[in-house]
Amino acid sequence: MSTWSKRQRELRCSESEAVKGAMWANKVRCSPGGALLLDLQTLRRDGGLEGTLNILGFCQPETVPGARGLQRSCQRHLRLRADAAHVPADVWLVSELFSQTPQQLSFYSWYGSARLFRFRVPPATVLLRWLLQVSRGSGPLCSDVEITVHFRYGAPPVINPLNTSFPDNTSVPPSFQVRMLLSAMLQSNASVNVSHPASGDWFVAAHLPPSPEKIQVKGFVPSCAYIFQPDMLVLRAAEISVLEPDMPLPQTLFLSRSSYLKVFVPEFTQELLLELQDCASNGSQACPVRLAVGSVTLPSDFRRVLSCTGHPLPCRLLLHSPPWDRWLQVTAESLVGPHVMVAFNAVATLTACRPWTVSTQHHLQGSPNQSHNVSNGPQDPNHSGGASDSCCLMSYPVLREDMDVVSVRFRPLDRVSVVVWPDVPSVLQLYLNTGMDSGGSLTISLRANKTMVKNSTLVVACVNAASPFLSFNTSHNCTTAFFQGHPLTLSATSRQANLIVPFPETENWYLSLQLMCPKNPKECEQDKVHVEMTLYLVPCVNDCGPYGQCLLLRRHGYLYAGCSCKAGWRGWSCTDNSTAQTATQQTVAALLLTLSNLVFLAPITVSVQRAFLVEAFAYTYTMFFSTFYHACDQPGEAVLCILNYDTLQYCDFLGSVVSIWVTILCMARLKPVLKYVLFLLGTLVIAMSLQLDRRGAWNMMGPCLFALVVMVSMWVYRCGRRCHCYPTSWQRWAFYLLPGISMATVAVAIYTFMMTSDNYYYTHSLWHVLVAGSVAFLLPPCEEHTEPWACVQRLPCHYQICRNDREELYAVT
Repeated sequence: MSTWSKRQRELRCSESEAVKGAMWANKVRCSPGGALLLDLQTLRRDGGLEGTLNILGFCQPETVPGARGLQRSCQRHLRLRADAAHVPADVWLVSELFSQTPQQLSFYSWYGSARLFRFRVPPATVLLRWLLQVSRGSGPLCSDVEITVHFRYGAPPVINPLNTSFPDNTSVPPSFQVRMLLSAMLQSNASVNVSHPASGDWFVAAHLPPSPEKIQVKGFVPSCAYIFQPDMLVLRAAEISVLEPDMPLPQTLFLSRSSYLKVFVPEFTQELLLELQDCASNGSQACPVRLAVGSVTLPSDFRRVLSCTGHPLPCRLLLHSPPWDRWLQVTAESLVGPHVMVAFNAVATLTACRPWTVSTQHHLQGSPNQSHNVSNGPQDPNHSGGASDSCCLMSYPVLREDMDVVSVRFRPLDRVSVVVWPDVPSVLQLYLNTGMDSGGSLTISLRANKTMVKNSTLVVACVNAASPFLSFNTSHNCTTAFFQGHPLTLSATSRQANLIVPFPETENWYLSLQLMCPKNPKECEQDKVHVEMTLYLVPCVNDCGPYGQCLLLRRHGYLYAGCSCKAGWRGWSCTDNSTAQTATQQTVAALLLTLSNLVFLAPITVSVQRAFLVEAFAYTYTMFFSTFYHACDQPGEAVLCILNYDTLQYCDFLGSVVSIWVTILCMARLKPVLKYVLFLLGTLVIAMSLQLDRRGAWNMMGPCLFALVVMVSMWVYRCGRRCHCYPTSWQRWAFYLLPGISMATVAVAIYTFMMTSDNYYYTHSLWHVLVAGSVAFLLPPCEEHTEPWACVQRLPCHYQICRNDREELYAVT
């Protein structure tokens, strides 16, 4: 058990009718898990618990559950407002703090630019507070910026900062967002409160505004770092009364103005009825109670709230299709003062839905990557037409086949199509509750037989989470007790329907279908329709299309996918062509980026003529891999990859840096042995540095600066030795060195400051031309004062040994 300092244990409240602040320190203890426990029953007096509760500290960070990523001290001032109206007097309240490692934010260009955090809210949480902190550096490049933070329950938030379009038939789930402005201060704090949040996974995504079009060279210009860290503070009830079905549970609201209950909703529950019976307040038959059922999920709040004041007794709340196989939170709040006693009996009544499970024809052969789940409802083997009258749904067994990461296939077991009847809905359960299925996209495609859908019939389908929609006879809005579903319709004119749900919530999803005849219901009594369906969970819809790349992202152990678009295409699946390049523009861009490398033929020719064979090979290597790398880097149809993309990119970067390296060392006119040693040593170092960070600016600038130092040192040495400037010829300076240096300077300026996403095809092609041209100008000439081959020794056998003054190589002629 952690030790608390006096300040950490001090709790204060108002001086009105509450207990004196000095008495609070004796009512606080640390749990073995590091949580803060308050015995509120011993703290109340006749006036109840009033005012504000200030928590000034927590236990040590290593004792707080889920705080392994906590990087800073937990002993900062945290302020938690807990009104007495939300705190029952007969339960323990447990406060817990969860945190994760802070991350550096990026300007938004695609979903991978957002920083994702995943938290798990424990059950029975009464109050959830997000504590958001953003800090930035103090450099001159740090400017005022607005940070956007998104929240969503059950799955990563689906965001669209660029206001692009989604693919057709996509149902975009809403997300809640807050904005934080960093202006003059180096740090900004914000908080978000959620009362009665849903338990389970909550996701937080943060990003900077849309990224500028300018392409930044990594490490060349210092950037400003914006650091974001969210903390999650929860206040939960350690004990909650269990409301058993058909068992009255007496409740009294007096000193505590709220009562927290929970009821378990089993599978195949059709309706849940909550009643407040024998309600009395100070001897009268009035029932000043507000009944709230369910939990809050941002931004939607599907909680059902009923005020019993003026309501006919007993006060009742009926829920159709409540969430299956889970605990449901129930809160009863008094609408009168704390001195007025309200007593009642809480009763929960469940209406079961008897399923009729379709029989399978043969047993499924075992497979290590396949699993199937069959509903446990009773089967009716003698039934040949539709479901029996006593059943409320037809349950079709579903096979779940795990194909890859965030890639699952669902199909009805032992059948190609599903029979849809007019009397009861046909239901298929999609198991997406593993906790790792919410990072992809759920795609559903329904197709009806042409000969079976008549002009007056409709096949209405609903896709819902947590529980299926079963009330087709009364409504087609696909709304269950707490969730809004996704409707689909098949008719004689539209025999196919598609649905895409990006980042589906971690739940059991249900597809329910029923045959409807809006004009004449009697026409549907003997009809049935076979519906074929394609059900998949995929990382990216259509693999991001021809103009995008599907990338798998990871945050700790959680995996999710996103599309990185090219050629001006944008959107969630790279389907927004509002700024896309035409086919002609793509062809021109591909030709510019590839054919501009042919300018390297000039330095190759000069190198061969001047006997710089190693340099010529380096330029040939660069021209070859730069050409095919840019041919592979193009989106759409104008693409050609002779090797793996990553291999081509690495070889292009390596050849570019090595070409600059050998050119500058060749200009230094070192001794051949020393020159070739530096060639090999520099190539090895460059290969290693590019493997560590391929896009780092210093991977190119480091070798170049070292080579420039060597060249300048040799030139200064020759100037001092010969007592005049080197190179000696003014023509060499005027017609070769100055043009070559000017072209290289312009190339570096374009590469560093002028290259953007829109003009990349033109500026980078110009970069190829300028760099290759500068090399052709900067290569040194042959030595003019000596003959290439001088014979130094004549042998008796009519052979002679000759030495090359330029290369110091010996040959026998």
